[in-house]
Amino acid sequence: MRRSAWGVAGWTAAVALPLAFLIVFFLWPVVALVATGFGGGVTGGGVDLGGIAEVFGSQRTWRVIGNTLSQAGLATVVSVLLGVPAAYALYRLRFPGQTLLRGILTVPFVLPTVVVGVAFSALFGPGGLLEFLGLDRSLAVVVLALAFPNVAVVARTVGGFWARLDDSSEQAARVLGAGRLRAWLMIVLPALAPALASAAALVFLFCSTSFGTVLILGGSRQANVETEIYRLTVQFLDLRGAAVLSLAQFAIVGATLVVSSRLRRAGERAVELREERRDLAKRPELRDAPVLVVFAATVLLLHALPLAVLVARSLRDTAGAWSLANYVALVDPPETLPLDGPVIGAIWLSLRFAVLAALIAMTLGALLALVLSRRPGSRALRRGIDLFDGVVMLPLGVSAVTLGFGLLLTMHRPFGIGFDLRTSTVLIPIAQALVALPLVVRVLLPVLRGIDPALREAAATLGADAFDVLRRVELPMLGRSAGLALGFAFAASLGEFGATSFLVRPGAQTLPVAVAELIGHQAPGSYGAGLAGAVVLGTLTAGIMLLAERMRADGARAEF
Repeated sequence: MRRSAWGVAGWTAAVALPLAFLIVFFLWPVVALVATGFGGGVTGGGVDLGGIAEVFGSQRTWRVIGNTLSQAGLATVVSVLLGVPAAYALYRLRFPGQTLLRGILTVPFVLPTVVVGVAFSALFGPGGLLEFLGLDRSLAVVVLALAFPNVAVVARTVGGFWARLDDSSEQAARVLGAGRLRAWLMIVLPALAPALASAAALVFLFCSTSFGTVLILGGSRQANVETEIYRLTVQFLDLRGAAVLSLAQFAIVGATLVVSSRLRRAGERAVELREERRDLAKRPELRDAPVLVVFAATVLLLHALPLAVLVARSLRDTAGAWSLANYVALVDPPETLPLDGPVIGAIWLSLRFAVLAALIAMTLGALLALVLSRRPGSRALRRGIDLFDGVVMLPLGVSAVTLGFGLLLTMHRPFGIGFDLRTSTVLIPIAQALVALPLVVRVLLPVLRGIDPALREAAATLGADAFDVLRRVELPMLGRSAGLALGFAFAASLGEFGATSFLVRPGAQTLPVAVAELIGHQAPGSYGAGLAGAVVLGTLTAGIMLLAERMRADGARAEF
């Protein structure tokens, strides 16, 4: 009886702690933001729709919304077209170095958006290798930069499903005379439809809420909803207009989720899945050459080329000579640069924030994954867990800029605390943890759901209570997947820019904020120092992610 009471208390705490964190630091700020858009403000008041009519009556608002939809739509198409060949090469073929290549392809997903924007600016902007194409500040460059990290999302989401897809139906169609392309279109593509719909929805969400990449590459001509919210808040202090635009963003996110759900249900059908086995993957053949060429071109031109140009240009001084001057400027910055001090201070501050955010995200994410992995007999409880899963994933679909803006609105002496949280840096790791939390859950959850229920039942039969099962069965099963989750959380927190740009205080620059300010400053040498800072930030993030991938246990995968 006593053990049962402790078990109930433990599961209650596992639900209550993350839920309280989400309510206080996510749902409340978002609701307050919506209230501001309707004229009620944080403390309530009468509803006033005049601000909505004013904002949506502006031609600029509709241009910004149009930019957001076109950028996200085109980037989603490009990501899917390039991600499917990558999924086939990495999950249906077998060749030396494949595991390492899978890990390397994950790096673009966790690279800070600031680094991605700076890399493509260095490639297509003034003085860049492809400047002659005249694509600087164009829609094409923004789309390519948005596709840069999201090809990995498609490859991992579709590839993980494809690796477990039974191929007997495809082989039967080939025996009956169907060509390879026809068999793939008729058999494999419909089977992949749910995974494709899920991947496309995620990519569209990531692209429609992109901030750093569009801010650096798009300028005012390619402004999206995110950068417009930032402009209205920081430059014009138009909180009401920014809140109304956030409502438009919520509508875009909601519509995306609804369409995705309907597409997934329409495309789902009974498919036979098996556990991924490396021995079932085949060696590349001559007929795989077109797919491998597309995959190689994606890796070399879309991923490697911008990063290589970024590194090369960071090693050039203002006269074009090879030099370490840009890196020296980070260590001993001239007074003309917009830095609070040597960049080592920004690095140290970013690492401290990232450690705190990762610890918060890992603690709450592990509790959430344990709760969400349960499949109780009660239908009401199962529906409650599914609803809880949706709430946990909400930060993935709400932009970091909106989150940072909402925290600014609500964290003025919250709950009667005699201290304005907005004047400190405590909100930065909290916001970063909210961004990283869904990633942690998506890494840990499939591992816990994959545990054979018979193991739990056998342990219970032998007299183990819930805590014993957790300690002896579930936690050991998590194993190195916890290392992968920690890597995702740390890398995502280290490079977070959207919310941090709202919450950072004078004298407390994080490295992504410092890089963005250097890139946008007109002082001589500022752009080069920004390139060097982007290389440092990208190297730190990539190193962390590759280390986490090496710690990953065989078969562990993230459900993006």
